[in-house]
Amino acid sequence: MIPNVLSIAGSDPSGGAGIQADLKAISANGGYAMAVLTALTAQNTQGVRAAQLLEPAFIRAQLDAIFEDIEVHAVKIGMLGSAAITRCVAEALAGRGLPVVLDPVMVAKSGDRLLAAEAVQALHALFPLATVITPNLPEAADLLGAEEARSRPRMETQAQALRDLGAGAVLLKGGHLSQDDSPDLLSHPGGSLWIEGPRLPGRAAHGTGCTLSSALATQLALGHPLPEACQRAKDYISGAIAGADRLRVGQGHGPTDHFFAHRS
Repeated sequence: MIPNVLSIAGSDPSGGAGIQADLKAISANGGYAMAVLTALTAQNTQGVRAAQLLEPAFIRAQLDAIFEDIEVHAVKIGMLGSAAITRCVAEALAGRGLPVVLDPVMVAKSGDRLLAAEAVQALHALFPLATVITPNLPEAADLLGAEEARSRPRMETQAQALRDLGAGAVLLKGGHLSQDDSPDLLSHPGGSLWIEGPRLPGRAAHGTGCTLSSALATQLALGHPLPEACQRAKDYISGAIAGADRLRVGQGHGPTDHFFAHRS
């Protein structure tokens, strides 16, 4: 059976991040991809020029239309944009018992903020509904009101602090560490697991968080245990970054190649 995976996120017309990246990543990982939009953006590989949040009532209408008709096997949550949208999504998912991957999108790769600062606390309400949250180091620091982790021990401390806020599990991404590798830390009820990976050269950085979290949601929908699903998602994003050399998209932070495994 091909699982149905729903992404709840904003749109990126350049195709490298947001809903567009999610649809590609879900499909490449073996799922049937669906999307509920929370926001429209005007952006490219160099930055976000404008963003238009959708009304929470319309977002809820999209969610209700999906859940009333289609069996959903996993959910990925990306850009929410405001506290009102965050509450809307939390209310729609409450009690469904689905695997949920929460990617706390706050700032785009270009540095443009995608979540109002006053809405950060509202994200905490989603933590108990999430199977796993997938922050990078700046996002984790933002969520905790702390300084950004710059070492593995500090990553362990912050991952536990996020779990103490209600997250069932945390996949803390270490790509911002100043070192030659790019380790991610999975902190979950079964313990902690370092998921190692090389630091890959190049400029394919646009949408990597969206892509990883969508791949992870799909791997969970396929029935893989969380540690294995995280490893599979890590292997996928590493391949997508490595395969991006064949793409010629934009002059800024380029996208990954979501379908690298299908190229001849």
